Amino acid sequence: MNSLFLILIGIIILVCIWLNNISSRIGIPTLLAFIVLGILVGNIGVIPIHLEDKLFAKNVCSIALAFIMFYGGFGTRWKSARPVVREASLLATLGVALTAGLTGLFCHYVLQWDWAESFLIGSVVSSTDAASVFSILRSKKLGLANNTAPMLEMESGSNDPMSYMLTALMLSILHGNASGAAVSWMLFSQIAFGAAIGFAVAKLALWALDNIQIKGDGYDSLFFLAVALISYALPSLIGGNGYLSVYLVGIMLGNSRIKGKKALVNFFDGVTGLMQVLIFFMLGLLARPALLHKAILPALGISLFMLLVSRPLSVACILVPFRKYPFKQQVLVSFAGLRGAASIVFAIMATTENVVISQDVFSIVFCIVLISIALQGSLLPAAARGLDMVDEGNDVFKTFNDYSEDTEIQFSSIDITHADAWDGKLVKDLNLPSRIILALIYRGSERIIPHGGTKILAGDKIVLVTQSMADSNSQLVEKIVKKNGKRAGHSIKDVEGDGLILLIKRGDEEIFPTADTVLLEGDVLVLLRRKKEK
Repeated sequence: MNSLFLILIGIIILVCIWLNNISSRIGIPTLLAFIVLGILVGNIGVIPIHLEDKLFAKNVCSIALAFIMFYGGFGTRWKSARPVVREASLLATLGVALTAGLTGLFCHYVLQWDWAESFLIGSVVSSTDAASVFSILRSKKLGLANNTAPMLEMESGSNDPMSYMLTALMLSILHGNASGAAVSWMLFSQIAFGAAIGFAVAKLALWALDNIQIKGDGYDSLFFLAVALISYALPSLIGGNGYLSVYLVGIMLGNSRIKGKKALVNFFDGVTGLMQVLIFFMLGLLARPALLHKAILPALGISLFMLLVSRPLSVACILVPFRKYPFKQQVLVSFAGLRGAASIVFAIMATTENVVISQDVFSIVFCIVLISIALQGSLLPAAARGLDMVDEGNDVFKTFNDYSEDTEIQFSSIDITHADAWDGKLVKDLNLPSRIILALIYRGSERIIPHGGTKILAGDKIVLVTQSMADSNSQLVEKIVKKNGKRAGHSIKDVEGDGLILLIKRGDEEIFPTADTVLLEGDVLVLLRRKKEK
């Protein structure tokens, strides 16, 4: 039986990988496919997996959400987020509270629910899901204008702690422990212990990385896994907000100089993807289609209210006072407020508490998440284009720390031709600057470690090692050659530019330009230029 169970798990994982590959082609968000797969596996088939232990599901999903939160911080590039940190922070705190409050009022006055249960539902679904939003943006390669992507990333990556605190507060009220002193202490301990322990763990981890050499391939990844677990569990043990702590640790470590950061980001990208699959698949396993029919109508009403009223009003209250965000951007930020992993975890948490709740919180939240991902997730790319908020020259991947900029050395390769001055020369005669090393020569299938007497031949690919540029007064930018623009159809030497063209991206081809290179419509130019004076 154990062997059959393991085979079933292996098949499910392979199906998840297959769904991930095909979902973008047919326009269905990947996470929605995982929910549907969980429903099918849990309710249909020769060996349906009936998951009834919601306490087990809560513990597993809480840990999974902690890893998602850690990567949400670790993957945030502070340089990209800094211009919108005030707006994103307000959206992640005050915006979440406003959304929860307005949604709670709707549930009480329209759906005629009890006050506490109304605001409990509002709290559970008040945060937005970074994983859902950015899995869509990245799969569609959508760059968004006016710093929208960094704002969404930081808001959705950091608003779960506020939603958790509101959910815990409402559960405390339902428990009957809602005295002023108790509520004040809970809020203080959540914020103070979560932030203090997160800061301390991050500082200790950075000290360890600077002073202790981690030997063995892959053990650095295990170190970060351990740090993520400790930063979540330690404040939770003493009444602090573990999600706040783990996010803070992630953002501090992710924006520090760490060796092998690229590999770490790739590792956590995979771990986070697995955690998303686990949460959404488990949501499907827990769902019972026979019980969902009663939850569909209230869930639809709440979803529409959040989409059309509570989320837009919350976003407007935050962004309008800044007077630099046009209405269409506010609409997109509002529309991108997908409900996802955190809402699932908090709904499971609510159902495992020893309190009497007349509403089927889990089934209602299940339907809300399903509607949000299916409706908003599927339409998000079209909404961005319809609102003219897509910036083709803005790479959404640059919002994340896997767009590496800070390395001590870098490798470059050059193909040698008969026309090059190095053809036929010995390495010792090249007179290379002291900080450039000719590290390797590819000659056909042969790899040559060069020495002074090695001769360079046409057809060789040589690998140079140089020190990374550290120039705070210069920057790399991308520009697209537009139709009927001043660059289209002209050679580089005939165009008065605003920077040095280092590279031309033309479809899948990358061109190193010369003065006579003719620029075509649609070319993406990588320019080096000085930063504008403030």
